[in-house]
Amino acid sequence: MGISTGDDGRKRSGGLKGKWRDKRRYEITSPSSIPTLGERKIKIVRGRGANKKVRILSDNYGVLFSKNEKPKKVKIIKVLENAANREYARRFVLTKGAIVETEAGKGKIISRPGQDGVINILKIE
Repeated sequence: MGISTGDDGRKRSGGLKGKWRDKRRYEITSPSSIPTLGERKIKIVRGRGANKKVRILSDNYGVLFSKNEKPKKVKIIKVLENAANREYARRFVLTKGAIVETEAGKGKIISRPGQDGVINILKIE
């Protein structure tokens, strides 16, 4: 059975509510992709309306943006900190807002790698 965003069938107190209908197709979601640091692996997922979504499962490189320079491809060395979850920094998970160390210095990820299929990094001066 798929992961659902519908009613979980529980009351605020934690007790079970009576089931009043089955899951609907529009409530089904996909398991979250957790992009990590490593050799490039991507997954193409079919979205609603037959749209395609590129998910990064792991990647070593990102596009570094700086105020005075052109965007350039840089290698990500390690994840320094991740505001989403402290454990993510230890596991080298790449999410939006993560502070990473690159060849060109520190940067902050400004894209959503699990949703956009690209890692954009804003250089921290």
